[in-house]
Amino acid sequence: MSVRWPRLLTPTHLSQIIKKQKSPLTALKIFKEAKEKYPNYRHNGPVYASMIGILSESNRITEMKEVIDQMKGDSCECKDSVFATAIRTYARAGQLNEAVSLFKNLSQFNCVNWTQSFNTLLKEMVKESKLEAAHILFLRSCYGWEVKSRIQSLNLLMDVLCQRRRSDLALHVFQEMDFQGCYPDRESYRILMKGLCNDGRLNEATHLLYSMFWRISQKGSGEDIVIYRTLLFALCDQGKIQDAMQILEKILRKGLKAPKSRRHRIDLCPCNDDEDIEGAKSLINEALIRGGIPSLASYSAMAVDLYNEGRIVEGDKVLDEMQTKGFWPSLVMYEAKLAALFKDGMVDEALKVIEEEMVKGTFVPTVRVYNILLKGLCDAGNSAVAVMYLKKMSKQVGCVANGESYGILVDGLCRDGRFLEASRVLEEMLIRSYWPCVEIYNFLIRGLCSIGKHYEAVMWLEEMISQAKLPDISVWSSLVASVCCNTADLSVCRKTLEQLSGCS
Repeated sequence: MSVRWPRLLTPTHLSQIIKKQKSPLTALKIFKEAKEKYPNYRHNGPVYASMIGILSESNRITEMKEVIDQMKGDSCECKDSVFATAIRTYARAGQLNEAVSLFKNLSQFNCVNWTQSFNTLLKEMVKESKLEAAHILFLRSCYGWEVKSRIQSLNLLMDVLCQRRRSDLALHVFQEMDFQGCYPDRESYRILMKGLCNDGRLNEATHLLYSMFWRISQKGSGEDIVIYRTLLFALCDQGKIQDAMQILEKILRKGLKAPKSRRHRIDLCPCNDDEDIEGAKSLINEALIRGGIPSLASYSAMAVDLYNEGRIVEGDKVLDEMQTKGFWPSLVMYEAKLAALFKDGMVDEALKVIEEEMVKGTFVPTVRVYNILLKGLCDAGNSAVAVMYLKKMSKQVGCVANGESYGILVDGLCRDGRFLEASRVLEEMLIRSYWPCVEIYNFLIRGLCSIGKHYEAVMWLEEMISQAKLPDISVWSSLVASVCCNTADLSVCRKTLEQLSGCS
């Protein structure tokens, strides 16, 4: 693709040019040519970030490493997010050692804040079960001035320990936060409360709850409801319903700062029976919703938590209650409800959320809401309906389908065996300058071969190669099998193989 070079090149202009290229190798070539054509031009941090991001998305590890080395040589100021992107790319490619090496050499770059890359590397090491190495990295790096905040990394360590049923160790980490100069946030309490309750350590969990009252719940924040529910439900599951009711009264008084008038309206007597666990849980939910001072934050936290647990009926009660108090559900709540409905296979009810509930609440679906809808429909085998919603999305002002939207739909159509429709959607995706991943091309080409559409399959293979993407071996097997059945396509296949040889 020929490039129209301007009379005066700026970094912003170069970033726009390389982002428009469908091949990462073409973008890299333009990136390198810029300095040759403009001797006084110098790359800056945002240009390097754009180029590294392009190479990262296409898994061009070698080329990305070269650009990172060049950035180090230029000594231009760069953001921490660039290194976080590179670390994730190395980890995704199974090169965690390269990610560690990059982080250890950050002092050679013109970057003054390493917090995001530090937390990203810790997360990737934990994901790969490199716990000992992650612990050593934390001890060596967390005290430097480059890491501005340690709370996120400490929360990560606690989360991992809790997932491994070692909430006792997570509790030690929590207790050490004060000595680390950190202040536990709401996420710290949520992680530890869930871990202690899952391990049956209810005494420690109760003490943790009481510490919340004077540390983060002094003003009666409604967002703490999720943490309170975790302990109360755990007590109910252990048959300690009376203990749960006693703690609930303290939560309403000290945690949510509920006025006496509200507390006296809540009747906890129906829960005298220690065997009616579900009834107790329903009463707890109702008390937490109606007992505190009404706020959008408390309703949102409660509803989203219930929907995430699949308790759709109780989540709907929260939505009804908040509307009687003059609050309208937020987009986050609708997103959680949509995801819960699709997870339970309630497709028709999910469509009503878009068509009726959101309209009634004067909300217009966002791209994120549509993407949840498209994924839910495709997962349910209704990709044809999803195509209709993509068209509807394009007619809505201010709501433009993104690369994720098209990717979800192409994948769904392929799974339903609608390969020709998937081909048309993919073509529209390319027209809008969204570049699909390798897996989408592989899936579509194999599908087209399976229905005898050899010419279309070869055309998509050529498009794939033009984007410097290499097909999977299974794609070649499908092409060979299908082309051999149709000798008329042999010349087309031979031409494609010659192009591939020239690109390698």
